[in-house]
Amino acid sequence: MSSALSRGLAPRMRPLNPRRSAVIAALDIGTSKIACLIGRLKPLGGGAHLGGRTHSVELIGFGHTRARGVKAGTVVDMARAEEAIRLAVDAAERSAKVEIASVVLAISGGRLGSDSFAASVRLPGPSVEEGDIGRVLDAASLHSVRDGRGVLHSLPVGYALDGINGIHDPRGMLGETLSVDLHVITADLPALKNLVLCVERCHLTVEGLIAAPYAAGLAVLAADEMEIGATVLDLGNGTTSVAVFAGGDCVHVDGIAIGGSHVTMDLARGLSTSAVEAERLKTLHGSMLGGVSDEVDMVTVPSVDGSEHETANAVSRSSMVRMIRPRVDEILEVTRDRLRAANMLSVASRRIVLTGGAAQLTGMPEIVGRVFGTTTRIGRPLGVTGFPEPARGVAFAVASGLLVYPQYAGREHFEPRRRHAGGEANYVTRVGRWLRESF
Repeated sequence: MSSALSRGLAPRMRPLNPRRSAVIAALDIGTSKIACLIGRLKPLGGGAHLGGRTHSVELIGFGHTRARGVKAGTVVDMARAEEAIRLAVDAAERSAKVEIASVVLAISGGRLGSDSFAASVRLPGPSVEEGDIGRVLDAASLHSVRDGRGVLHSLPVGYALDGINGIHDPRGMLGETLSVDLHVITADLPALKNLVLCVERCHLTVEGLIAAPYAAGLAVLAADEMEIGATVLDLGNGTTSVAVFAGGDCVHVDGIAIGGSHVTMDLARGLSTSAVEAERLKTLHGSMLGGVSDEVDMVTVPSVDGSEHETANAVSRSSMVRMIRPRVDEILEVTRDRLRAANMLSVASRRIVLTGGAAQLTGMPEIVGRVFGTTTRIGRPLGVTGFPEPARGVAFAVASGLLVYPQYAGREHFEPRRRHAGGEANYVTRVGRWLRESF
């Protein structure tokens, strides 16, 4: 496991060269499924690009399997989770006819959260140099590492020069004081460590660890939506997470450990059937909205033990709606209240884009629109080609976003690593820093 993670800094992917091609493997470990996607990224030529993207993304390998050993996006059984990861990766390698050594990894559990840090520095010269930007970012991230939490992303969301805000790139501008606002996304450190360890036990290196809703946003949002303001609501099986975008940046992330599996269990209890049958019925007949004929349209429900000796029950579709709706309302209302508490609701409510398997419930966009009072749409991956039919839905938005993410990695700030304790190593570090800063 990387030494950086032991210090509270998750693995960070280095920026992708805009003029070079690359093969990237993405691994999305969810509560219900584990997906591995292998993509070939090629530099884009002239003409209009999709948002800030520099590369086209072509899917060349795809594998997924039922998740095991994972609950609410967190590893709870290392051996079973490792076995499922190996199956998904093997299927992707076979379809791509390549062998992968590293992956970009998504995390949806671990109580995702956001912190904001601000800092200012005096400029030694008349204009802003690259080193000045590094100094102010280092100052802003100085206190971002907290006990028990791991830093996933450090995203500069705006600079100011002598009190003038709204500056995206201050390089070369004249001024005396440079300030920055830094958005830091964190998660529980034990959850990060166990997730990375599980992947490393499969003989894979973790190139980068990405917050799932942030990855989903990179996949499904158009450039205009990121700029004007939009929220990705990722309705997963074990977790529900949000990423708020405004001004072209991700400005807030949050998550709760309630998702589609809780709806399934409510349905299983209400129908007195197994969880497997409840999931099947939810997928085939589940809805958030009642119809005129729902009182008379009946659905056959197998007994809880599947015994042929017991008579199967029959329930109306309207009864299923009454079992499903309360839990979904709870998920949406808790999410809305958390956004309001973080003073993000006004930005978040400009537009909602839904991803995740639970977003496929009939009537979900309409209900989300009512709760948040805004327009809502289903989000599907943009600008990624080569998808097989099973991977074209909203359930694979996070995995698709992991393939898009390397193009955005250069926007992040890499926190300065701590000095080594050993005297010789410490001396070499100081000399190297002096050479870099002096020449």
